[in-house]
Amino acid sequence: MNFLNDIKYWINWIKQSWLLMSFVILFFYLVYNIFCGDRSLQKYLYLKKEVQYAKEIASQYQQKKEDLNQEIKLLSPNSLDFDLLDERARDVLNLVGKGEFIILDE
Repeated sequence: MNFLNDIKYWINWIKQSWLLMSFVILFFYLVYNIFCGDRSLQKYLYLKKEVQYAKEIASQYQQKKEDLNQEIKLLSPNSLDFDLLDERARDVLNLVGKGEFIILDE
């Protein structure tokens, strides 16, 4: 009978403490969403890595853009570099003189 009395006691206690149980459930819900939800710390760290990777890609493209701008500046009529012009003409027209050979380097 002691076991049944204990069960009755706990059932009555749960009925009387519905507010406490509600707060406990709310607490666990919030803790779960802090660590595993859509706007969780885990998602934040993932997005932080993605932003860092995107910044690295952007800096690589920025460097490539600056290199191309420098090459365009060297081909402009105001400051024409004849060696670069000759190189681009041979590359575009696919021309090679006799006794010459081409080493392609990317």
